[in-house]
Amino acid sequence: MKKHVIRGILGGLGVFLLAAGIRQGEYAVTMNKAVRICLECIGIG
Repeated sequence: MKKHVIRGILGGLGVFLLAAGIRQGEYAVTMNKAVRICLECIGIG
């Protein structure tokens, strides 16, 4: 029973922090870096 409560709390905290990062625009920054790295590996950019 305790494990389910702890997992629920940690899961909720993870979702909250993910939403906070998206709201601050960190998703766009991370995606931009990932695209740039990928294009450099392929040799396009």
